[in-house]
This record gives sequence, C-alpha cells and structure tokens, in this order.
Amino acid sequence: MLHGIDVSAYQSSAFGTDGLSFAFIKATEGRSYVNSKLSAQTKTARDAGLVVGFYHFLWPGDLTAQAEYFVSKAPEKAGDVLAVDWETTGDGTHASNAEKDSFIRKVKALRPHNRVVLYTNRNFWLNIDTTSYAGDGLWIADYVSAGRPRIEAKWRFHQYTDAPLDKDVADFADKAALRAWATVS
Repeated sequence: MLHGIDVSAYQSSAFGTDGLSFAFIKATEGRSYVNSKLSAQTKTARDAGLVVGFYHFLWPGDLTAQAEYFVSKAPEKAGDVLAVDWETTGDGTHASNAEKDSFIRKVKALRPHNRVVLYTNRNFWLNIDTTSYAGDGLWIADYVSAGRPRIEAKWRFHQYTDAPLDKDVADFADKAALRAWATVS
C-alpha cells in the first residue's frame, strides 16, 4: 500500500510529505470556487516528487460548465490524476447519478491524457450510486483500517481517516506502478 494525503484550502500549503507517494489537492467546486492555495499546494507536492491529483467538488446543475471550469483551473500535466468529489453539498443536495457519470465522461473527453476517478464515501457508493461508474477508478472514503474499505468493488484509493488530516492509501505495488497507471498514453 502506498500512502498519500488529500488537502484543500483548510490545510497548510507546506503540508508534510515524508513517507507519502501521492497527494490529491482540491482545485475547484461548482462553477465559481478555486482553492486559494492551489498553486502553493501543487508546488509542495511536485517538489516532493509525489504523484499529484486534483479534485472538483461536484454540485448538481450544469455539468458541462463545471467540467470546463475544473479543467481550466486544475494544472494540466501528463501523469496527474483528476477526481470528482461526489457527496452531499453544503446545502444538503447532491448531483444525481446521471450528473456524476456525465461529469466524469466530460472531464475524460476534455483531458484524454489524464486518469479520471470518482471520490465518494461508502454510504454514497452503497446506497446512492446506481451505476457503479467510477471512470478510471474508485477512490472510496471509509474510516476504518487503511486499505480495508467495507465494499466489494475494486478500488484504487482509500481515504481511511480525516484526523488530523485526510489520509489515504493506494492499491499499487509501488510509486512507479502508480505513476505508470497515472500516465495515460
């Protein structure tokens, strides 16, 4: 198991990278929010030689506009991983299954040289999701032992705690295998 972290504007731009192989950084939300620490957090991850991912917090509504907004703000580099964060929004709603699937497909069309994965929590995966479509892989949040999410589906990343930070593991033999998977030819 590889260890990683995911960060947003709530975390420091100089987050610790010792022992990590990857980092996911919040880039955007909806059609107007950009993480104010995006550039600095990206520099921290790249300087440490991590595989870098960027995520978009999905809101219901204009999926094409959200996908275009996300790819216009997330750095574009081969080998980066893109993710959609599908969960309950601040106003208690969530994008539908069709909207989630459409967003993933649109981002894949706009960035054909990047892997696109679905981040969601165990409850959404088991009780809200009806399509099981996760693009190039599933990133599941389930706060249990690292690498042991309570789902049957194949997963690539597992967020296993949010205390004191969001910590993750990846199901790859080593960082080279993760980098090879992330590099779409």
